[in-house]
Amino acid sequence: MTTRRHFISQSAAAASAMAFPLVGGAQPKTVKVGVLHPVTGALAYSGQQCREGAMMAIEDINKSGGIKSLGGAKLEALLGDAQSQPQAGAAEIEKMNEAGVSAVVGAFASAICLATTQAAAKYNLPHVVDVGVADQIVERGLKNTFRFGPGYRKCAEVAVANLHVLNTAAGKPAKTVMIIHEESLFGTGTANLLARELPGYGYEVKEIVKHANPTRDFNNIVLRMKALNPDIVIPANYYNEYALLVRTMQQQKVTPKAIYSVLGGAASSYKFVKEFPDAANGIIDCNHWFNPKDKRSAELKKRVEAKGLFFSYEVFMAYTATRLLADAMERAKSADRAAIIDALANSTFADHIMPYGTTKFVNGQNMGAQPLMTQVYKNDIKVIIPRDYRETDPVFPLRA
Repeated sequence: MTTRRHFISQSAAAASAMAFPLVGGAQPKTVKVGVLHPVTGALAYSGQQCREGAMMAIEDINKSGGIKSLGGAKLEALLGDAQSQPQAGAAEIEKMNEAGVSAVVGAFASAICLATTQAAAKYNLPHVVDVGVADQIVERGLKNTFRFGPGYRKCAEVAVANLHVLNTAAGKPAKTVMIIHEESLFGTGTANLLARELPGYGYEVKEIVKHANPTRDFNNIVLRMKALNPDIVIPANYYNEYALLVRTMQQQKVTPKAIYSVLGGAASSYKFVKEFPDAANGIIDCNHWFNPKDKRSAELKKRVEAKGLFFSYEVFMAYTATRLLADAMERAKSADRAAIIDALANSTFADHIMPYGTTKFVNGQNMGAQPLMTQVYKNDIKVIIPRDYRETDPVFPLRA
């Protein structure tokens, strides 16, 4: 039972709420929110980054007066660890439900989100998905589930259409593609979508290679790449594997015309750019990205970096997802789950740093959500597409 004790000890209020249920009609001093991520296991880095983003949002919301329509009620986080396993995530939802949370934000990985949203649906518990790009998450008719960011179908379509624009403008130097993806729902789903989209634009998919999480050695995969000599390499994997794959390519002197990522785990990561500047240089990614023209983006980035952390997509996605939830509570004027679900379903949340415009949910998916295209340029990450958010012109192909 240590995990249960550990879970409850993370929130004194959870324990007191269980000991002293709220008197009917009494105004709650706090509203309990589950913050659920994989903070241990293979996805620990990303999970910890997500948790940090959610906690920063809760801090900001509470500092600015809490949920004003609830008399200034403060949000209180109940922290859960999905241990990088879907079943562990589902078990945490059970504990959070017992502890009386009003909603949950999480849980980063698609496979975990699939399990946690399903578990939460049993209790009509609102679940705001911060990252989880698999479209199955919002296609099962779960009324409790809301994803603020784009799914992988949208990202794959945007990426392939933009690749075609860049390649056509350059005189169509790229004709062949190799896709390398991690084995779970996210990587497999992304690879399948790409394999379906690319031939329609005239690209030959030479090979699709799947790898395990974690993978510690990419030598054989890169040797295969050397033999196939694709013009473009498209990786779809989490941070550690992405970084190792690209570094192995560099060591073996494999230089395709472009490394072109779709939801690449490291491609648009300041951590990656800092740690491996040569390997990162020129990589293009279609991914979650903030609006670079909103000055609040730079302010939040500065605050994250002041903590000694990198301003990664996990941080700002969890931050804005938590803000979305607070906005819904504000409009619901209630900590009641059904009222929050109703407010989320009718959300018009627009006070955010994402390049989305006003939130509009259809079947739990924010229809205005879109990825941006970035490129690593002079040891920084710059938006190249679309033009509205462009910071620098794209360089394609990277190697003639």
